[in-house]
Amino acid sequence: MADLLSHVLLAYAGCTIAAWYRPIPDRWVAVVAVGAVLPDLNRVSLVVANGTLEAILGVPFDIDALSTLGGTVVLAGIGAMVVADRHRRTFAALGAGAASHLFVDGVKVYADGAAGAWLYPLTWVRHPTPNLYVSSDPTVLAVAVSITAIVLAIDRYAIRTR
Repeated sequence: MADLLSHVLLAYAGCTIAAWYRPIPDRWVAVVAVGAVLPDLNRVSLVVANGTLEAILGVPFDIDALSTLGGTVVLAGIGAMVVADRHRRTFAALGAGAASHLFVDGVKVYADGAAGAWLYPLTWVRHPTPNLYVSSDPTVLAVAVSITAIVLAIDRYAIRTR
């Protein structure tokens, strides 16, 4: 849970900083934060097996593909289709949140020293990772909360009071 909350907080902070340079309504900042959850939808595999999904959909399906670039593009497209209007903006906002999630996951520690194949369908290459953090470390959440608190304070008291 700390990993998921960290991704949402960092996406919120990043989008808030982007809003300092070009006004972004708060509702779109929230959509970006929701987009940061998309790559972690592969956790559904804890409840539903791939074989069950294959039987329901009638096609071969691997839930782990949702945590890749291609999977998040598909999920952002589905999310953009369910809104009544502003499909392109919704797709971009969900995609930005998912991209921030994939970027942050691309620098965490993996046992073999290479990140997951998150660039699929562009490539199956697993790039070497700088091993900056372990996702289960509570310090990561503390850093994410601190960064978000600082950004929120600057946004509320310095930027918006001008």
